[in-house]
Amino acid sequence: MLAFLFLGVVLVLALLYLKSKNKYKDFFQSLDPKDYPLRESFLPMGHFLLQKINYAYNTRYDLGLYNKLAELYGYKQARYYLQVYWANKLGYLLLGLLIMSFFIAAMGEIDAVMGIFSVLVLLAVFFAPDYEIKKKIAQRNLYMRLDFPDFLNKLTLLINAGMTFTKAWEKIVLNNQKQTPFYQEVEVVIQDILKGKPEFQAYEDFARRCRVPEITRFTAVVLQNMKKGSSELVPVLRLLANECWEMRKNAAKRLGEEASTKLILPMMLMFIAILLIVSAPALLALRGL
Repeated sequence: MLAFLFLGVVLVLALLYLKSKNKYKDFFQSLDPKDYPLRESFLPMGHFLLQKINYAYNTRYDLGLYNKLAELYGYKQARYYLQVYWANKLGYLLLGLLIMSFFIAAMGEIDAVMGIFSVLVLLAVFFAPDYEIKKKIAQRNLYMRLDFPDFLNKLTLLINAGMTFTKAWEKIVLNNQKQTPFYQEVEVVIQDILKGKPEFQAYEDFARRCRVPEITRFTAVVLQNMKKGSSELVPVLRLLANECWEMRKNAAKRLGEEASTKLILPMMLMFIAILLIVSAPALLALRGL
């Protein structure tokens, strides 16, 4: 009976695969296979199911996801990545269902404990991407905090040397070799201004995209300077730069602590392995007595 259940799951998934494998090829073409390993298989299947039920992506949960994805990919791409996100969640759920049905069929029986365990595994698989996106946002914000003080220091020096604010910003972009989240957002500002967007709006959008308190504060100072024409911009930027360098030290310290924490498990495994190697001869000798 359970074998037939597994065969039924395989048959349904095979039909879904045949229906969706070529239908969304262009839609998912831009995705990196490293980030989306199911791009060619279960991801289109998940998207196919969502389209079949006419999912509208308008729940409160979707709104929260949309804002998080906008922070990572920008508002222009947020809607697209929301659809990808849901398709990916369903894709992993379908894969989990296939694996669990195989194990249940292989065992030949299912009891209440196994049933509860299977449900918990599928729920964990379904909600795992939510944890992953929070992790990505936290990492992005951390790297922004690391890059911002250096950028602010360069900007202050160039303005103090006689450059206008926007020209100083543009020079930093032209000389930049980094492709980090922060400098990508910095580059977008200049691109927006060159396309005709008002400077005030471009800097406002920059703060909205970054969503880091220190950058929001910096942007507020800049916008106030643009409105009132204050001549005290450089001293204020210097003060902000000093504060941000302290922030950078704390962020770097936190990175070091995280790296140390990640080393604990490998070190424990190495210690256990060494302990086994050292104690094995003694245990064998005792068994021989």
